[in-house]
Amino acid sequence: MYFVYILQSLKTRKFYVGQCDHLIERFHEHQNGYTPSTKNRGPWWMPYYEIYPSRSEAVKRELQIKRKKSSKSIRAIIMYHLSETELL
Repeated sequence: MYFVYILQSLKTRKFYVGQCDHLIERFHEHQNGYTPSTKNRGPWWMPYYEIYPSRSEAVKRELQIKRKKSSKSIRAIIMYHLSETELL
């Protein structure tokens, strides 16, 4: 399984979008400053993730989200997900 995830910095409120095949370990890497792109911007929380069967599908979705280049569009993805889970 592969994951596309959205992190939000509790310090700056900015978002980070990534993909991986080891979600929990990857989250800890971000939290502990092992990732240059997120170092010194944490602590982080993960409001959203998606699961894909292949890396190519995960990369495609990651790029789709990143192309929007807007915190407004990322917030919409998260809010849509939250409203869907309330229906369950």
